[in-house]
Amino acid sequence: MPTYDYLCQGCGYSFEKFQSITEKVMRKCPECGKNRLRRLIGSGAGVIFKGNGFYQTDYRSESYKNAAKADKEKSTPAKSKSETTQSAGGDKKAAKSQTSD
Repeated sequence: MPTYDYLCQGCGYSFEKFQSITEKVMRKCPECGKNRLRRLIGSGAGVIFKGNGFYQTDYRSESYKNAAKADKEKSTPAKSKSETTQSAGGDKKAAKSQTSD
């Protein structure tokens, strides 16, 4: 059964209600008694996989992981020759300026 959030538009009282999906939406505020209660739309609960209760077959196969890794390596651009010479030349200039002082 899901938990729903409610907000009273009359008094501002908010609360959570654990109720069945088929149960009618509440309209009367338990705090002020007015019929100004609205059920809010929530994002729901996330699934968290913790612990040791999962099987090895629940995860991707080794062949899939290897193919994905190879594809990622192909899509990563390598440094061009001009980039490597520029960075090396910049280091030499910095070294010269430090020694000349």
